[in-house]
Parts: sequence; structure tokens; C-alpha cells
Amino acid sequence: MEQGRTCGRARPVPATSSASVRVPEQTRGEQVPEHVRGEHTHSEPLAPRAPVRRHSVRGQVLEALRAALADGHLVPGEVYSAPALGARFGVSATPVREAMQQLAVEGAVEVVPNRGFRVSRRGPRELAELAEVRALVEVPVMLRLARTVPPARWCALRPLAEAAVAAAALGDRAGYAECDRAFHGAVLSLGGNEQLVAIADELHRRSQWPRANNPATRRADLLADAAEHTALLDALIAQDLAVAQSLVHEHFTGTDG
Repeated sequence: MEQGRTCGRARPVPATSSASVRVPEQTRGEQVPEHVRGEHTHSEPLAPRAPVRRHSVRGQVLEALRAALADGHLVPGEVYSAPALGARFGVSATPVREAMQQLAVEGAVEVVPNRGFRVSRRGPRELAELAEVRALVEVPVMLRLARTVPPARWCALRPLAEAAVAAAALGDRAGYAECDRAFHGAVLSLGGNEQLVAIADELHRRSQWPRANNPATRRADLLADAAEHTALLDALIAQDLAVAQSLVHEHFTGTDG
């Protein structure tokens, strides 16, 4: 990720943003037909507001599915068919199936032969392991950067932190997930190691998928996590290394940041 990367809420493709897969209030009581899932019915349907654009269809469907995962609209343990999801996005089953294959590589879903894709369950142990690995990768780099990066470069990251706060204030889980990754990616990119940024982003994304038995993240938790970003920036700009070190370690003891 690059320092100037914008967050998901500013993407110029509204059809596949998190908003495009959000369920309108007037449809929340409707039932999803059984053919959408291989096993169960769904009380909260995926209902894009507009068909996915035809160019870069696979990429747009992938982003829409990732947003649906972050929002909890794709439920852990449930099976979804590519043709049914394709019909809801206004595309064929092929780009949906290709996007789902990518999510399977990332560990977000599992292939169910002749039926579709089951959303993976994230238990407490797996989340704790991901948090530990992320800390091993990111914390040493952040602490090194805290000692070497000048305040002006930290100031340039302020818009990313503010975008995360705005998404958290709205309770926009999918938007916050993308802004959160953008902030962490921008911080790590200051070290100039592109491979490390890519690995850290994959670990971060895996840690954001819904959890078994508790797919939703409360707005208060999002706000607390976003506040840690801004507090960390304040300490880095002020070159207060003791506070920055404390905040970095504290940030990785949670499960959402």
C-alpha cells in the first residue's frame, strides 16, 4: 500500500463499495430464497443498489464480497452459490466464482463441491494467532519508523486516520476495515519494504473476516480502535517515543486493529 492511498469510502466505483451490499431498511424482513445458499435460508439478503459495472467485473465483485464479509452479510458457516450471488450483482456466475476462488485462497471461504462456497468460521484461537503473527511482523517496523521518520511524514497520514474515525462513527464495518488496512499499510510503506507491506496486509485482511457466533463489531469498538490510530499519530508527530511504543504494543493486544 502506498502512503497516498485513499480509503474505501472514496472509491469511485459505488456499485461495489460496502454500501452496494448493505441491506436497505425496507428489505430487512425479507427472506432469501433457499437456492442462494446450499444449506440454509438467510434473513438479511445481499441487495446491491445497482448492477456491477462490466469492466473489471471480477475485481469489483471481489471487493463487494469482501465488504459483505466485513459487514457480516455473508455469515460464517453458511453456503452461498455463485449463480445466485451473480444474479444479485447483475453478472454471470463466472466472475463470482473467480472472486470466491480468490477468497478461498485467502482463507475467507471454503469450496463446497457442486454447491458453492462456505464462509469460514474464525474462532478465538485463530484470531489470537493472527494477532500474534501481525504483532511479530508490524510492531518492530513501527517502532523503528518511530525513531527515524520525521514528523512531517507522519502528518501526511492524518487524512487516513480521520477517514477511519469517520467510518467508525457511522458504524460502517466494511468501510472501517478498508480504512484500517489503508492506515496500517501507509505506516509500513514508510519503511520501503513492499514485500512486508503485502504480507502484513494479507494477515490484516484475514483477521477482519467475521467471527464464529459473533460476526458483528460494535461501533464503540471501531471508535476505540480508530482513536488509537489518531493517538499514535499525535505521539509520532510529537516524537514522544515512550508514548508511541506503549500505543503500538497496546494496539496489537486487541483483535480489530
